[in-house]
Amino acid sequence: MERRRFLSLMATMAGVPFLPQCARFATAEAGPPVLTSEAGTLAVDLTARLSRVSLAGQSATLMIYNQQIPGPRLEASPGDRVTLRFTNALEEPTNLHYHGLHIPPTALADDPFRTVAPGETALYDFRIPDQHPSGLFWYHPHTHGWVANQVFHGLAGPILVRGPDDVLANGAVAEEAILVLQDFDLNRQGQVLDPMPPFRLWGRQGRLITVNGQVQPRFGVPRGKLLRLRLLNASASRIYRLQLANHPWWLAATDGLTLAAPVPQAAVVLAPGERADLLVPGDQSPGSYALINLPYDRGITAMAQSMMGHGSRMGHHVGEVDQPQTLALIDYQGDAATDQVALPPGLGTVETLPEPSVVRDVVLDHGIDPETHDPFLINGRAFGHHRVDTQVQVGTVEDWIITNKAGMDHPFHLHTNPFQVVSRNGQPEPLRAWKDVVNVRAYETVRIRIPFRDFRGKTVYHCHILDHEDQGMMGIVEIV
Repeated sequence: MERRRFLSLMATMAGVPFLPQCARFATAEAGPPVLTSEAGTLAVDLTARLSRVSLAGQSATLMIYNQQIPGPRLEASPGDRVTLRFTNALEEPTNLHYHGLHIPPTALADDPFRTVAPGETALYDFRIPDQHPSGLFWYHPHTHGWVANQVFHGLAGPILVRGPDDVLANGAVAEEAILVLQDFDLNRQGQVLDPMPPFRLWGRQGRLITVNGQVQPRFGVPRGKLLRLRLLNASASRIYRLQLANHPWWLAATDGLTLAAPVPQAAVVLAPGERADLLVPGDQSPGSYALINLPYDRGITAMAQSMMGHGSRMGHHVGEVDQPQTLALIDYQGDAATDQVALPPGLGTVETLPEPSVVRDVVLDHGIDPETHDPFLINGRAFGHHRVDTQVQVGTVEDWIITNKAGMDHPFHLHTNPFQVVSRNGQPEPLRAWKDVVNVRAYETVRIRIPFRDFRGKTVYHCHILDHEDQGMMGIVEIV
């Protein structure tokens, strides 16, 4: 028996988790530490490593950045230069994707095809454009075939671009909280469990849901002020349906990009990769208000029940939420307020895009690719490293009609260029908000409008259920 497997087996039998030589010990913080640009430059040393970490009060072996779960918050402004020295201390290849940033799809910036080998240190060096919108973005691995496992092991961190959009019209924001949502599936030794084959097809989910590496952390807001909750779904597969129980809140931004005006919400659905800014006015009765994750079926319930029987605890097997679950608490500080908090009447201007010069069909489906034998397809084919699936021209606007012919949700993500959602199932989308991920539910059709701006090169579009991406549901777009 090979030595590492033998040591792992012996440690498991003794009830002690086995750590490879590269593992280190770390501590989870209440929120990710902040690395901020100075004098127009954000200079960062970032290391991905297998580490022993305190996660939600228990010891766990995770892949993390800079000994933190989640990774450090990178904070910069439009026009800043980012120089990031990235070391891969894992025993497998990885890289970095700057999800949502409008930067070049090149080797020194946001090249999804770049590979950083184990033990290698790589330089990322790019400039955030002068007109880049402010907002919440994030970074995570993107080496094809390894993405789901590495993100499910914890590799994720937020990016905040600070700019004029951060300041509300009436200057009412008193507090800001960034909430990174992640789920994990751990054994008793704190090691991440490998998904069973059907769960890898559906998309792995964990029964432990954390916010900034914690269970039910608390966030405060002074009475009579606003709290800006900035939510990031950094899970590999889980779709959250979030509600602030017994309390109003207003949507202010989607995928980091500001809306024209606040929009009241009953619940907010966040697919993997999506972000949302919610404004919470501190004008209700003093106390604690729960941020709740409500049950959401992304199309795997029927499949799981047919496999395991209708009498089984389906939620237990696939990490689904079958009852409302409290993720965090919002606490009011101070005495009762007498007046309602005024929301800003407007937030910004959402650009109206011109009519498209090209309309394309993008079909998401399940099957078997004859060459790769992968089961998740776009336009009848699984991902091919050396094949360009779509060629577009920089400076043009296109409509893509995304049709999901499968029986489960497929969140669609496009790198480099954000888009606007035009319609769902033929019905106009009232918000016309900027997005970089749109959840396309089972048998649904969504039309998006994309301006291809500024940058040339090859990048990708894919399903952000990361197991689906790893198993074929990705295509290459070349901007010329």
